[in-house]
Amino acid sequence: MSREESCTAPAAVDFRPMNSPGGYDVNTAVYHSLVQLDEAPKISTSPDLDTATFVLSQFPTAESRVALIDSVTSSRVTYGKLSASTRSLAYGLYHALGVRKGDVVFVLSANSVLYPVICLAVLSIGAVITTANPVNTASEIGKQVSDSCAKLAISAPEELHKLIPTGIPTILTTRPSYGDVLSVEELIESCIESFEQMPKTKITQSDTAAILYSSGTTGTSKGVVLTHSNLISVIELLTWYVDASSSQDDVFLCFVPMFHIYGLVFFGLGLFCRGTTIVLMQRFNFQSMIDAIETYKVNNIPAVPPVILGLVKSSSGSDLSSLRRIGSGAAPLGKDVEEAFREKFPWVELRPGYGLTESTGAATCMITDKDARAHPGSCGMLMPRFCAKIVDIETGEGLPPMKEGEVWLKSPTIMKEYLRNKEATEATMDKEGWMKTGDLGYIDEDGFLYIVDRIKELIKHNGYQVAPAELETILLSHTEILDAAVIPAEDEAAGQIPVACVVKAPSCKLTEEQVIQFVASQVAAYKKIRGVRFMSSIPRSLAGKILRKDLVSQLKQQVLSKL
Repeated sequence: MSREESCTAPAAVDFRPMNSPGGYDVNTAVYHSLVQLDEAPKISTSPDLDTATFVLSQFPTAESRVALIDSVTSSRVTYGKLSASTRSLAYGLYHALGVRKGDVVFVLSANSVLYPVICLAVLSIGAVITTANPVNTASEIGKQVSDSCAKLAISAPEELHKLIPTGIPTILTTRPSYGDVLSVEELIESCIESFEQMPKTKITQSDTAAILYSSGTTGTSKGVVLTHSNLISVIELLTWYVDASSSQDDVFLCFVPMFHIYGLVFFGLGLFCRGTTIVLMQRFNFQSMIDAIETYKVNNIPAVPPVILGLVKSSSGSDLSSLRRIGSGAAPLGKDVEEAFREKFPWVELRPGYGLTESTGAATCMITDKDARAHPGSCGMLMPRFCAKIVDIETGEGLPPMKEGEVWLKSPTIMKEYLRNKEATEATMDKEGWMKTGDLGYIDEDGFLYIVDRIKELIKHNGYQVAPAELETILLSHTEILDAAVIPAEDEAAGQIPVACVVKAPSCKLTEEQVIQFVASQVAAYKKIRGVRFMSSIPRSLAGKILRKDLVSQLKQQVLSKL
């Protein structure tokens, strides 16, 4: 079954623009994309195709063209070197380390010029890539290594200590200053003359390519299984978008982490198909970002709302005249921030978008700046090959334009499943292939999507998803905490912050700071509790479910002593 066919079940769902408002089909209650792709390149329709082969086939013919620039060292990687390094590492992984089709390779590293090489090399031999946030604790990393059944890890030297307890065979990204652990750099150098002898592994678009961990739409962290078809489909959409927005010659700045679907699709894979130059930051720092924009005359930044807010508030006196476009994803962009940005940077096109890990990072985008300015607060139109439903939460009926409901999506980019989690998969995907996003929104009569609120209980902090259930489990493990709930509090800089509502044991002298530190010692920094409210009881339904809306309402009426 082709990608187009897989997205069109039931038969009534197709990709023809509707004459009714917003691409809405009154007969099926389905919204169709109003933008169509030209005929896809023939190579992408082949069933026997892997993501790496597809990406490498799109590299510019001028091998001397610069693909990557390290923002700190100014070192450059050409497309010719990127291609040769990818093939050499693939050879080394296959012959020296025995990595085979279907083996899972765990990557633990901050952004680096080697990250795309690793991704492309792993995918080219039919292995499966799974990525992790380097700030995760050893415990969290151990769980992901175990759950993904990883056979090999590739780690930055400074993160190696977190992998040692797992016992997983590990190589480093760069040569360490100590020990004799093999590195990616050494593998590439030792195999640079041998990669042409690489045996061809048969890989199909239906094969698993990546397992990316997300808190998903139903709770705690789960492995999102993405196929080569998913990745190729989203790369086609990305290259279409780059062409449609006239961004082919832009210099892009990458500080979005490549372990995240947003960074992986843009900077680990997709942008290379248009021969763009990427200035790479290992980790985000606001002043370093400003310096990189000025030094390298950056034109285009796929960003997140806190960064856009920072530009509004903290960039006075900087020369940002080279900027032409800024994208916004990973979390909703507030209308007020959007308007303030346009007022301060009237020459920069601001392009909000919307996507999920489960949709391989894609769903909607703003095609033109005119559209974005005419629809403030919107995250754009459905991308080509996407369909949507707005579903009444109570009745399950599809809703017409301007009516709020849960956003459902269907496209060739929708995940295959949650890894070994049938229950979560069935809760998120229906039998016709519709993915329930858990987000409340509506589509206007022009076909623009607005995300109003979150049905799901995840807290989005600085673009990361924080699952309340995970933090509640930790809180309840404290001997002096009788009951607990974690809720979001709105925060101008971070979007939302996790706040703990805690019921202490009688005569307990537990302090807010002790609660915060207790959780902080067990989770990554972005998951930390930022405030604590002590209560006599946690409101719950008769079925025992926490009434979070009641807690959020109470929280808004009080001022936390410390956030």
